[in-house]
Amino acid sequence: MAVRTPDPGPEPDDDFGFDGARPVDANPGWLSDIELEEARRRLPMLYVEAVPVITDGSGQVTSIGVLLRSTPLGEITRTIVSGRVRYGETIRDALFRHVENDLGPMAFPLLPASPAPFAVAEYFPIPGVSAFHDDRQHAVSLAFVVPVTGTCEPRQDALEVTWFSPEEAASDALAADLEGGRGTLIRQALAHLGLLR
Repeated sequence: MAVRTPDPGPEPDDDFGFDGARPVDANPGWLSDIELEEARRRLPMLYVEAVPVITDGSGQVTSIGVLLRSTPLGEITRTIVSGRVRYGETIRDALFRHVENDLGPMAFPLLPASPAPFAVAEYFPIPGVSAFHDDRQHAVSLAFVVPVTGTCEPRQDALEVTWFSPEEAASDALAADLEGGRGTLIRQALAHLGLLR
């Protein structure tokens, strides 16, 4: 099974415009498929990942959100919110964009002004180098816990968001369903929140 860090297709603002006679990239932070493939062969790619959570009135985490996703090969896997950081984009803006892309515009994530990751995950194309694997590339991912307060309606290739209790999220069964070693990342998030027993 191919394990990949999800990459959304071009978004509506990723197309080309014109300024007179030559095309102008409306979003120079996005790479074409050919440029992306070439960059992946030469450079580590920077990603953000978010573990969405729901909290109660006292701020205690009650639920952990995991996406059910269909891969281009038709496989069904579980994962978390994930995506590349564009050139010139702040980490906060990339995190907000990917949460909205995967969970919908009504998720209402609570992002601090200056987010700090709970972990840095390094994905390698060769299994066993680290706990994380992506068969396409070497990727460095900044992982965040993101509380959401609205309604989550998955978009793009996410089929649904399943909410697990902290105990269920720490289970070996869920870890086995998560792609690329993200079960380890969920457990790191739970430990960061003081919920891993």
